[in-house]
Amino acid sequence: MTRPLVTDEKKNFQVPDTELMTPGNVACGGCGATLSMRLALKAMGEDTVTVIPACCWAVIDGAWPHSSLRIANLHTAFETTAAAACGVRAGLNAIGETDTTVMGWAGDGGTFDIGIQALSGAAERNEDFIYVCYDNEAYMNTGIQRSSATPYGAWTTTTPVKNFKERPKKNMMEIMAAHRIPYAATTTVAHPDDFLRKFRKAKEIRGTRFIHVLSPCPPGWKMPSHLSIEASRKAVDCKTFPVYEIEDGVRYTLNIEPKGIPVAEYLSMQGRFGHLTDEHLAAIQEQVDKDWERLMKRMEID
Repeated sequence: MTRPLVTDEKKNFQVPDTELMTPGNVACGGCGATLSMRLALKAMGEDTVTVIPACCWAVIDGAWPHSSLRIANLHTAFETTAAAACGVRAGLNAIGETDTTVMGWAGDGGTFDIGIQALSGAAERNEDFIYVCYDNEAYMNTGIQRSSATPYGAWTTTTPVKNFKERPKKNMMEIMAAHRIPYAATTTVAHPDDFLRKFRKAKEIRGTRFIHVLSPCPPGWKMPSHLSIEASRKAVDCKTFPVYEIEDGVRYTLNIEPKGIPVAEYLSMQGRFGHLTDEHLAAIQEQVDKDWERLMKRMEID
């Protein structure tokens, strides 16, 4: 097998001092979605409009006239992130504000599940906006219910220990790649150079751009809040969350080379997997290895 490409672009971006998200918001300690928004806005800049549906971030942002964001924002219905973003884009174009970036910002429930129809339609039309899924792997805002982003074996309030989730996580990146959109990428806040580069790259591309951000949720993952960054890093190093990008649906590039640690090292940090047996862990490891091999085949050089 030909070794996959790993980007060798310059690292150590200078992170802007400008803060477009206020301190003292109502997010939980260690919230991966909040850390992600703060870093994303540093890459996007002030000339950005966010579109946020019903989700944790609709609460974190706050109700008008108070907001934890220092940019324009539209709150919309759970299933309509992409549709609303298309409308904002059209309105801005109509008044000549073509340089303003429109960024949808939704959780996994609003992306993988209830919002996928609007997202698919917008992607098929190649609408000009960035769609960010902050993926905490369950419906966290409404009480930690299972979503199609919830991984195999995980506890949630609707998949309790004796009936844990027995289906694998939906592969949203492959779904977006099938739409042949200009750009799709995964990243985490544990890799800020990669994170900033991808958001800046997406900002310069026209058409539909999709960024999938792993966003640990300490309450939902049953882990201490100070472990969010470490959990993100281990998810990448054990290959459960590969960091890569897809251009035009066909060109795959691996951006972070995993260390190849056992999956159990990552899962053991989280109480939501505490009920799994050695046999379960072995099965998860086997599936992760198969998924990784499949991804590597897509990255072979012609």
